[in-house]
Amino acid sequence: MTRPTPLPFESLPAGAFHAAARIRFGDCDPAGIVFFPTWFALANAAVEDFFRDELGIDFHALHATRRIGTGFAHAEADFFAPGLMGDQVTLTPILTRIGGASYGFTMHVHRGSAELLRMQLVTATTDLDARRPVPIPADLRAALTRYQERCADGR
Repeated sequence: MTRPTPLPFESLPAGAFHAAARIRFGDCDPAGIVFFPTWFALANAAVEDFFRDELGIDFHALHATRRIGTGFAHAEADFFAPGLMGDQVTLTPILTRIGGASYGFTMHVHRGSAELLRMQLVTATTDLDARRPVPIPADLRAALTRYQERCADGR
């Protein structure tokens, strides 16, 4: 397996969405380094912000009212440098694939220009009551497609 090379923040698409997060005391191990599962919780928080601020879809209503789940079906990460207590980081989702009942994206995490880690995430859309996969809802698919196209165009 070839290890990816960290990308500077400036190389991300100009039109990409960015979510800010501060690394807190409780996010870290006793050495003051971000405990690795914290990154996945921060990624999920960034996805909630992405839905609201970029896609214009109420993440909470999607789950609670519409009963459509958007859980990670696959998650992996490559770590380039440790995150530290007090860091201000930027999380940037870039869509890589929109399928029938799932979509994939890369979540880049930067401190300033330096990429700390990169996550490959696949989200499955599910009927929360039946606990079965369902097609991506039309409004979500349209919003994801617009974002993917905007990132590809560099707008």
